[in-house]
Amino acid sequence: MADGDIRDDRGTRFFQVSAIIMALVLVAGFSVQVAMGRSTFAAPWVVHAHALIFFGWTALYLVQATLAGNSAAISLHRRLGWLALLWVPAMVAAGIAVTVLMVRRGHAPFFFTPLYFLIMNPLTVLTFAGLTGAAIVMRRRTQWHRRLMFCGMTILLGPGFGRLLPMPFLIPLAGWAAFAAIILFPIAGIVRDLRADRRVHPAWWWGVGTIVAMQVGIDLIVMSPIGDAIYAGVTAGSPGAALSPAAYPPPPSGPMITGR
Repeated sequence: MADGDIRDDRGTRFFQVSAIIMALVLVAGFSVQVAMGRSTFAAPWVVHAHALIFFGWTALYLVQATLAGNSAAISLHRRLGWLALLWVPAMVAAGIAVTVLMVRRGHAPFFFTPLYFLIMNPLTVLTFAGLTGAAIVMRRRTQWHRRLMFCGMTILLGPGFGRLLPMPFLIPLAGWAAFAAIILFPIAGIVRDLRADRRVHPAWWWGVGTIVAMQVGIDLIVMSPIGDAIYAGVTAGSPGAALSPAAYPPPPSGPMITGR
């Protein structure tokens, strides 16, 4: 019988516990920002909208992982899943809008070059959307669906880990450090499959391969003339245009307030 023709509960607990851990990583990362006075409610409205949309998705993912493990609630799980058709495009739009706003203002985090930050964030959120879209298309194939959704959610952990890791000390590999942290999640899924099923479901290889391709793609674009052209076009007529796209900005002389 094809995967997903019947509901398969194998590994449900792994996905539920992982969803909780993912949510905790994001809450912890952004709580550190608040606790250290790096966030401010004076930020532009698009920043607040971005936060609500992305944390809303985190809550939805956690709820969906919980419902998927309850036979009586599976119909609700399926109905709520259609929210993704509106939510994911909103996340893409909000993620790109906030990135453009920060780069045009010259406010990219100092442990990334402005160009790297400009390319990294949109490519990250687009890759998340691609994996999540593939999971929705394969929603009737449970084992593919849950793993591709998992890998998509994994990508969103980058900002959480970026606020927990000592990023200034990881220059010039801060981006790869965040990648190394998030990739541990699908690796845990691979290990779980090997221990429980003695084989690795192919969805993990597609998910991991996509995440690795995303990370390599960021570097390739940043090092190419395409990256320079994108930066020049985005920052034209703004304070960000005065910054060297490939140079690390100096650390802030006063309190570092990101607004996020």
